[in-house]
Amino acid sequence: MCGIAGIFYRDKQRPVDQQLLANMAAIQYHRGPDGFGVEVLDGKGVGFSHARLSIIDLDENRARQPFKSADGQMLLAHNGEFYDYQRIRTDLTSRGARFQTKSDSEIILHLFPRFGMAETLRRLRGEFAFALYDAKEDALHLVRDRFGVKPLYYYTTDDGVVFGSEIKVVMAHPGVPREFDSEGLLHQLMQVMVPGTTAYKGIHQVKPGHVVTFRRQSSGYVIEDKPYWDFEFPDAAFHKGEKSEEESIETVREGLTEAVRLRLEADVPVGCYLSGGVDSCSILGLSAAMRQNPVKAFTIGFTDAAYDETPIAQEMAQATGADQDILRLDANQLYGHFAETIWHTERTVYNTLAVAKFLMSRHVRGAGYKVVVTGEGSDELFAGYPSFRRDLFLHGLDDLDPAERARWESMLGESNKLFKGAMLAENEHNDLYLTDRIGFTPSCLQPWLSCEDTARTLLSGDRRSALAGYKPGLAIAEKLDRAMMDGRHPLDRAQYVWSKTMLEGQILTWGGDRVDMANSMEARPAFLDHHLAEAAVKIPPLHRIKDRKEKYVLKEAMKGLLPKTLYEREKFAFMAPPATTNSDKWTAMMELSREYLSDSMVADGGLLDKQGVADVLAEAQSDATPRARKVQLDAMINHMLGVQMLHKHFIAEDIPALAAVRAQALGWVVH
Repeated sequence: MCGIAGIFYRDKQRPVDQQLLANMAAIQYHRGPDGFGVEVLDGKGVGFSHARLSIIDLDENRARQPFKSADGQMLLAHNGEFYDYQRIRTDLTSRGARFQTKSDSEIILHLFPRFGMAETLRRLRGEFAFALYDAKEDALHLVRDRFGVKPLYYYTTDDGVVFGSEIKVVMAHPGVPREFDSEGLLHQLMQVMVPGTTAYKGIHQVKPGHVVTFRRQSSGYVIEDKPYWDFEFPDAAFHKGEKSEEESIETVREGLTEAVRLRLEADVPVGCYLSGGVDSCSILGLSAAMRQNPVKAFTIGFTDAAYDETPIAQEMAQATGADQDILRLDANQLYGHFAETIWHTERTVYNTLAVAKFLMSRHVRGAGYKVVVTGEGSDELFAGYPSFRRDLFLHGLDDLDPAERARWESMLGESNKLFKGAMLAENEHNDLYLTDRIGFTPSCLQPWLSCEDTARTLLSGDRRSALAGYKPGLAIAEKLDRAMMDGRHPLDRAQYVWSKTMLEGQILTWGGDRVDMANSMEARPAFLDHHLAEAAVKIPPLHRIKDRKEKYVLKEAMKGLLPKTLYEREKFAFMAPPATTNSDKWTAMMELSREYLSDSMVADGGLLDKQGVADVLAEAQSDATPRARKVQLDAMINHMLGVQMLHKHFIAEDIPALAAVRAQALGWVVH
């Protein structure tokens, strides 16, 4: 688990500045404090750098990246983990491969020349992002894992391609401009991003399950962006066939057990994150069953009892004999570290859960752990969010009798009231473009799309004018592959859309990698094992949600491991309490607002409208504002703060100079 960076010039005779590569590694020192490496191929116009966090093969000199192939024709920089790599190494060794390290990363240099990119990727299992230059093709390949657990960004300049694990790494190259994209800025204020985009002009993400290839030609290079995997659900007709519940349950039990087993393998201690949800409790239960010694379990607690899950987490820890470590956080801690968190997320956040996760990863490293197994991805596979129940009821249960329909309506009306305005829209929001593409507007997008009008009032006049004809719903819809949704069950369509928007753009970004790796801590989401995912999509929708119970099949599969309280408990979305409904948090938020949302700071940034900001703050404080609207405004104030902090961090700051200073301070100097 590391940070990678690189440059690929159009002119292959142009030398790559090795110190610049070292600077790009230094600005992501938090991703890899255990050492750095720089490698260039002379006469090829290409060079990579790497900041290393040692998890597999702890020998710094032997496993130092970037790796160069024995024949000097390939260059590799890899971030992440390849699970089951020992089996692949054994197979490759039998085919004549000679390995120089014990690193899992090195398998790429032996798989690719023997099998090509498509077959190489089919064999890989894990969370990863890597760059591979192949001199025989004279091509650079940028690859991201199937769900987008690990990040990878790039920018194409007139001179070539710059890439890195984080946006600040790309910006450390002086040829990359630092400027907000107006469309991206609007989406930051609305929370939901267009897949593959960022808030910054010209800086793109490699999409999950994609390979972006830059192939040199006489006139420059050709760019090819190809998917190699997708979260593909079967046609709706597939679910009409008979499938026993026990078969579904056993599929989940076997798949998750294997996924957890693989993620417990490391050359350093591995702990678990533990909330009060079925996901992390299942992970801990399986981990405890596979380990002889007590598992270290890390739990976040909030001072607001309505959002605090520690009592159930403690019950689970006691049941498994885990060594539980609880980090309790209050309002001042959450907003006291908000700006620092935004430096790492590189995008705005709607909830201070991002800050809580940032502080927890720091706590985990302080406890001597580099790796934890987490529960992210369970809701995506087994329909755990309240939005999925709503979409199933509205679009996938046409044959309910009146009494059962009434029970559904009552349950949907009462459940998750805490999250109206954030995870659920207060009122139905229909976007014509998304409905045309999907068949309905997924409930997971509705709360954010309903923010559009307010978000536009927050933009400065010139930005607002530039977006007069822009349609956010259309922009998102155009990035969704219709072939993956047509003919699918409504619940499958809803889960697919979530995976392409909220999972990649939120949960795995500011709720995952970026705040975990901010403190050099690797999180391994076992549920996002693609073998488990490929089995989960074939489970009937009414085994995922049965009798109004979400994640039914998972709860049944893990029934023997879960406390009775948790087994019977309704899904509770893990998030920090909103400031607009908590007086202590409101005080802390307003203290931060006086700095970042002052008239002078808003004017200096030139991104927001002074009156629009004042109106939102006033509405949020009004006793006449409904609770759901207050929750929505809490998210928007967090986004406003985030936009101002992003401007300070990445636009006003001289990132190339900062990267150079950090390299000098670390001693990461190329002689």
